[in-house]
Amino acid sequence: MQQVELIKRIKELKLKRNAVILAHYYSRPEVQDIADFVGDSLGLSQEAVRQSADVIVFCGVHFMGESAAILSPDKTVLLPEIDATCPMADMVNVEGLKKEKEKHPDALVVSYVNSSAAIKAESYICCTSANAVEVVNSLDANEIIFVPDKNLAAYVAARTDKKVIPWEGHCPTHHQILREDVLKMKEKHPEARFIAHPECRPEVLELADYIASTRGMIMYAKNLPAQEFIVGTECGLIHGLLKEAPSKKFYCISEFACCPSMKMVNLEKVLASLEKMQKVVTVSEDIKVRAKQALDRMLAVKVG
Repeated sequence: MQQVELIKRIKELKLKRNAVILAHYYSRPEVQDIADFVGDSLGLSQEAVRQSADVIVFCGVHFMGESAAILSPDKTVLLPEIDATCPMADMVNVEGLKKEKEKHPDALVVSYVNSSAAIKAESYICCTSANAVEVVNSLDANEIIFVPDKNLAAYVAARTDKKVIPWEGHCPTHHQILREDVLKMKEKHPEARFIAHPECRPEVLELADYIASTRGMIMYAKNLPAQEFIVGTECGLIHGLLKEAPSKKFYCISEFACCPSMKMVNLEKVLASLEKMQKVVTVSEDIKVRAKQALDRMLAVKVG
C-alpha cells in the first residue's frame, strides 16, 4: 500500500474508532506527521489525560503506553509495536529497587517516567526530564533514590541540596554521545549552539549552551535568534525542530544517536493497530493504583 493510501486509511479508521494518535518526538518523521499530538514524555502524559477519545494509539515504547493506560483507565490504549521496549527502563527491576529502599529507609523513590509500571508502583513520585529538578525539590525528604537513569540523577543532584542516590542505569542512545563528538561538531560548526538532553553524560552536558527536555530544546531553538544548532539527543527530534523553526539549521550530534526501539513503529503498524485493535496495553489493578499515585503526584508539581 502506498503511503498516501496508508495515511487515508489511518484517518478513516481514526474517525471510525474515535481514536487519537500520540507520538513521541523520537518516532519516525512520517509517524509524527500523522499524529494528533507530538510531544515529550511530560506532554504526552498530560495529553493522555486531556483526550476525550475512546482509543489512544501510542506511537512510542512500552512504558509510554503503560503510563497512558494508567492515567486514562477509561480509554483503550494501543501500542502498534508491543515489542518496542526501552533498554533503560529494563535496567531496573522491582526486587533490586526494594533492596535499595531497605538500605535507605528514609529516602523517597523518584522514578523517571522511562520505567515500567511495576517500578512506578514502587515509587513515591515520577518525573520527566522536563520537571525532574522541580519534582525532587518539591519533596519533604533529604534523601532521594533516583531510578533508573544515573545521568539524569547527576543532572538533578547538581541542582538540589538533597542527597540523590542514583541507580546504575542509562539510556544507551544518549550515553554513547561522547565529549569528543561534541568537540568535533563544534569545530565543524563554530557558530552553532549546542543543545543537549539531560540523559547525556555529565562531561557532555558541561559543553552545552542549553540543557532541556526535548520540548524544551525545541522552544529554545525556536525563540533564540541563533540560526544553527548542534542537537545532543536522539536525532528524531530534528524533524520537530525543523517544523517549529524551518529556516534554521540543525546538526545531529552523531550518526549513532538513534533509538532502534523508537523507530519500530511505522505507518503500516499504526494502520494494523487500528484495523485489528491491537496491541492493547494492560496493567494489573494493584500496580495501576499505586503507579497512578506516583504519576498523579508528578502531574501536580508546578514547573517553571
